[in-house]
Amino acid sequence: MAKKKKKKSFIWGWIIIGIFMALLLVIVYIWQQNNNRPVPIDFTFDANFGIPIPDNYAIHGIDVSVHQSNVNWGMVKNTRSDKIAIGFVFIKATEGLSNADIQFNKNWQQLAQFGITRGAYHFFLATRNGAQQAQNFIRTVPLQIGDLPPAVDVEELYGVKPAQLKKRLKEYLQTIEDYYKVKPIIYTYASFYENYLGKEFDDYPLWVAHYKTPQQPRIQRPWQFWQHSDEGHITGIKTKVDFDVFNGDSTAFRAMLIQH
Repeated sequence: MAKKKKKKSFIWGWIIIGIFMALLLVIVYIWQQNNNRPVPIDFTFDANFGIPIPDNYAIHGIDVSVHQSNVNWGMVKNTRSDKIAIGFVFIKATEGLSNADIQFNKNWQQLAQFGITRGAYHFFLATRNGAQQAQNFIRTVPLQIGDLPPAVDVEELYGVKPAQLKKRLKEYLQTIEDYYKVKPIIYTYASFYENYLGKEFDDYPLWVAHYKTPQQPRIQRPWQFWQHSDEGHITGIKTKVDFDVFNGDSTAFRAMLIQH
């Protein structure tokens, strides 16, 4: 009888340990879900820009392409509210293997003329060779000290398998980093990043698009820029324009810029 009691006690001991471990896993899972949940934040409508602007961000910007046509950058620079001014601008430079945005050179030069921090991005085509797309950007964009790192806009598969997309994007990013000696920024939608890119690209700065919800981007990794609206207005631009914020203070923003 003593041996049977010891055996039962041993089994019950393992059962209790198993229950405890299961409860611990549940607690850890709930904690992770709560910590990865987007943080609700306040937006304040700003009549100068025609959209609600997320509060508690010090540095605001926009991004443009040929779709915004001719931009009066002097007027853009002088448009501000009590709390918000345009502190940076990303402009489209290139697309695919050989296309260049027809407004790029003018925008690039005038941003420097008006002292607005500038960045350039490439629209990535998953159907094309990544290294060759990078050479198109390199031929077009003369980055200088004080500019933002080069960005790549990747948001479509175009029928390509995710593995092929990743391979070509890695080729693009490595070619750009080798040439400019700075880590490129990836722009994409939160859902696209998590569905098709994920942890393999977590070392790159992220510029994430996430609209029309009262919270930060729904993504489980750090991000540097947030495109929070595609319906903004600003004096000097006739069309709607994308609005962005930088996730940090002025010191962190300066550290992002090309240093040499």
